[in-house]
Amino acid sequence: MSLLGIDVGTSGCKAAVYAEDGELLAAAYAEYDIRHPQPGYAELDALEVWGIVQRLITQVANSSVRALCVSSMGEAVVPVTIGLQVLAPSLLNFDRRGEEFLAELSEKLPPRRLYPLNGNTLGNQYSLTKLLWIQRHQPAIYEQADLFLHWSGFIAFMLGAEPAVDYSLANRTLLFDLDRGDWSPELLALSGIDGAKLPRVVPSGTIVGTLSAGVARAVGLPAGIPIAAGAHDQNANALGCGVVEEGQAVYGMGTYTCITPVYRRRIDPALMLARGLNTEHHAVPGRYVSFIYNQGGALLKWYRDTFAALEKQQAAATERDLYAELIREIPAQPSPLLVLPHFIPTGPPDFISNSAGVLLGLKLETTRGEILKGILEGSVYYLKECVDTLPSAGIQIRDFRAVGGGSKSDAWVQLSADIFGVPFVRPRVTEAGTLGAAILAGLGAGVFQSVEQGVAQLVRLERTFEPDPARAAGYAANYERYKLLWPLLKGFLTGEEAADPKTAAGTR
Repeated sequence: MSLLGIDVGTSGCKAAVYAEDGELLAAAYAEYDIRHPQPGYAELDALEVWGIVQRLITQVANSSVRALCVSSMGEAVVPVTIGLQVLAPSLLNFDRRGEEFLAELSEKLPPRRLYPLNGNTLGNQYSLTKLLWIQRHQPAIYEQADLFLHWSGFIAFMLGAEPAVDYSLANRTLLFDLDRGDWSPELLALSGIDGAKLPRVVPSGTIVGTLSAGVARAVGLPAGIPIAAGAHDQNANALGCGVVEEGQAVYGMGTYTCITPVYRRRIDPALMLARGLNTEHHAVPGRYVSFIYNQGGALLKWYRDTFAALEKQQAAATERDLYAELIREIPAQPSPLLVLPHFIPTGPPDFISNSAGVLLGLKLETTRGEILKGILEGSVYYLKECVDTLPSAGIQIRDFRAVGGGSKSDAWVQLSADIFGVPFVRPRVTEAGTLGAAILAGLGAGVFQSVEQGVAQLVRLERTFEPDPARAAGYAANYERYKLLWPLLKGFLTGEEAADPKTAAGTR
């Protein structure tokens, strides 16, 4: 007997089959490109990704699969009809469309009103503004859509399940009531979104249907196997690396690097708002999580495509791991460069959308490896600056678990441990999103009586990375310099200084 976990991300998808003892039986991965039809736009072709998901399932399928589950990226939704027709591309969280509604929404939903209900602060990264953009600018699509489904629910729906969304993904719309565990009538009324176009909300691991006969034949799985409701990918990551208790945190190294601490009670909204922290249901009953994130793997992919474009083509032809080759070029010691990782809108605490990335310290002798090292360091410094504020809000992190594609790199995990100055633990299965989804599939199918039982049975730890004191001291010095970058460059990067001719001309 085995369990199938599928994890749909922003730039790629994974599928994996696990035995009941956690052994990985088969796995497959494929990338897809984000489309940018206009500056500031970022979207996925939902039919293209659905086709890729089917192909991946075919590659890992076997007759022993007893249940399946899909985890996915958070905010993006797909407009569909009950007849399985996809009506438009899926707008990603960093797509600029929807910004026009923020001013109006901020008056209706100030933090003191929105946060106690939903546990989030208003921003264009959530589903709500994208739904409003479709409603305003694509009214025919809005009217024709029977449902707007998050990617976890969309893939499950295409596989044969009923339309549904779990608590964690519902939360990413800004329309979900945390305490009620359902859509908020107040938030729906204030936003003007039709609640009938949203699926029913269920806890993660709830059975929402079975694999249809047609899809089963196409992908090589038994028809009728149960499909369990999934989770936000970060919560699935947490399950897949055993982060289920207060004081533990995921260090997810994917397109974004995301730290996900776990705690048992809702924290004072004032403390959370001051740090730009959300509150979301974990996939584990009675637990909450927050997300501290910024660009990680997205920067590495940009670096690869920009600095190693020819090598990318050659590596694709020979199936070489170009990411590993590039990371081998980074020096052991801290980079002489400082990098401000504002290449796309940032995460907490400020969600900066009008900045830009900065590489500071370039010289003729600067090597390609030093540039990459600086990029990786900058992404970690950003996160450390946020984490340093957590203890005063009552959130403690004593245990980091490194997962995701980036965690396969010893050098990248070690760099993170050195900068944070604490040990990082890597589990045996680093693609924890698929394992977390498999645990939820097992929960729904009755293989496990609880999430904790599934974690105990399937999750195994592999290696602990202890911080190196000498390198940690060098990083600490650079970290203090890094913290000055944004305050010094903010006016220039946002254009605020240009409004003052004297400042712009360098007048003292």
